[in-house]
Amino acid sequence: MAPNYKEELVGVFGHPVSENPTVVMQEAAFHALNLNWRYLTIEVLPEELENAIKGLRAFNMRGINLTIPHKVEVLKYLDEISGAAKLMGAVNTVVRNGDKLFGENTDGKGFMHSLTLDVEIDPKGRKVVVLGAGGAARAITVELALAGVRSITIVNRSESRGQILTDLLNSKTSAKTEFHVWKGTYSVPSDTDILINATSIGLAPNINDKPDINYQSITSNMLVCDVIPAPMTLFLEEAKKQGANILDGLGMLVYQGAIGFKIWTGLDAPVDVMHEALSRAFCIE
Repeated sequence: MAPNYKEELVGVFGHPVSENPTVVMQEAAFHALNLNWRYLTIEVLPEELENAIKGLRAFNMRGINLTIPHKVEVLKYLDEISGAAKLMGAVNTVVRNGDKLFGENTDGKGFMHSLTLDVEIDPKGRKVVVLGAGGAARAITVELALAGVRSITIVNRSESRGQILTDLLNSKTSAKTEFHVWKGTYSVPSDTDILINATSIGLAPNINDKPDINYQSITSNMLVCDVIPAPMTLFLEEAKKQGANILDGLGMLVYQGAIGFKIWTGLDAPVDVMHEALSRAFCIE
């Protein structure tokens, strides 16, 4: 049998992206299943996204992840988009099927897996507040709405983007959704069940940043979640000081990555291996 030295290529496009740990878990998964695949972490400026997608095609890459700020903009460069991703208006995973690029969104599904498996919270009937209205917020709120949450409040500085997401949820789902323009320091309503930071605030290298909210308004009855892939952000530290239960973004990252792994390779992902690899990378005991 002739040797095959060709590596199958996948990766992530983003800006900033150097601190994105996805490569750690995906490479561990490839190694565990003895696959000759590589995951590339690639810095792509917003104005270069179209060229980057052309490069993906030229290199015959098997697929790509999209992170900030490309999850919405990438839609215009794809051949096909899943129904869920179309509803969300955002894509975080692309797979090449022949000469076609197919877009899917695994962010919301990854978050839901983390919510139900890691902290065993059923979102049905809950009141949710989401900070941000970008790609991650779109994916998460759509999945939460489909899971039967009672209400969603979108908090965002850009009024147009926040209103677009609010209108989408109200017109396409049964969740009662309202929009709050984020001006100054936001106070979280006391009857909130789940508070989610779906912004990039706190993302490396700006790890000392935190959302401008009144942390005294967080109560011990709330579950506070962050999509930032780190074991502890300042946002979560502040929430923990108020006695709230917290959920970091690592579980969401692992579960959405496992779904992406299956989409690319056709194989079930070794979730435990992926989680262990991320935990080692963050020196979590």
